[in-house]
Amino acid sequence: MNAQNPKDVVLFDGQCNFCRSQINILRRLDSQNRLEFVSLHDAEVATKYPNLTFAQLMEQMWIVAANGSQYGGAYAVRYLSTRLPILWPVAPLLYFPFSMPLWCFLYRLIAKNRYRIAGRDCDEGGTCSLHR
Repeated sequence: MNAQNPKDVVLFDGQCNFCRSQINILRRLDSQNRLEFVSLHDAEVATKYPNLTFAQLMEQMWIVAANGSQYGGAYAVRYLSTRLPILWPVAPLLYFPFSMPLWCFLYRLIAKNRYRIAGRDCDEGGTCSLHR
């Protein structure tokens, strides 16, 4: 990470096929290279971000902003809508007064069912059948 241009860190479930496909989209949208993507299963995550528990990380995507602020779930999506110029048109929807409970509900619904939507890719041989 460059000290002059610190990046926001996106923590996501790297074993989730749906999550990985969304991260691939974000990578393409990040034309100014403002984001660093790290799987929550990476061993250094627990050391670098000790205040985020494994359960919290499994529940939703997290953004750790370059200034140290942290945003989870729908709040992370809302934050990204202001960081990536191509997402600016959707930012007003995410900042519409009193709409966050709806966005949080929709985010939790998708996150809770992400393995049903696209499956899981485990590194441990044969254990994925336990997750289905």
